[in-house]
Amino acid sequence: MFILGSASPRRKELLAQIGVVPDAVRAPDIDESPLRAELPRPYCTRITRAKVAAVTAGPDDIVLCADTTVAVGRRILGKPEDAQDAERFLRMLSGRRHKVVTAVAVRRGDRIWERDVQSTVRMKSLSDDELAAYLATGDWRGKAGGYAIQGPAAVLIPWISGSFTGIVGLPLAETATLLRAAGYPLNGGAA
Repeated sequence: MFILGSASPRRKELLAQIGVVPDAVRAPDIDESPLRAELPRPYCTRITRAKVAAVTAGPDDIVLCADTTVAVGRRILGKPEDAQDAERFLRMLSGRRHKVVTAVAVRRGDRIWERDVQSTVRMKSLSDDELAAYLATGDWRGKAGGYAIQGPAAVLIPWISGSFTGIVGLPLAETATLLRAAGYPLNGGAA
């Protein structure tokens, strides 16, 4: 059985792009608060490990979990609590480059395979009107950093370096490698 340990519809859609459909979806309930002085990349990896460990599965089941973190320097931008929080995040990102880290972990039995992918994103300088228009879409809800590159915010992102699917929430090339390592059949059964 293949279990997706995520409530993210984006991750489910990304998996479908490589022909992977979960048999079950079990979003783990863990505390995602950063530790004091924790850096973005280690934070993202720690959260992903905690997620994959928290999903109940049988010994032959394959579990996939991921976490995406937006970082401005050493600062972690999680999911905004409200529109005011989203505005604060977007003003911080406006006209700047920032990092998007996505960590992926695949578990089968007691064995865990994991990778993290870091990409760089530049957001254009946002006018007050652009910011208000984006906030009005509500697309910021539930999104790390207050935006989703594959949604209305796409017009705000003129440049990226790295993995587009990693920025969306699941780096597909790395995910496919991890799934194959765990024995999940991809590409017509080739593992």
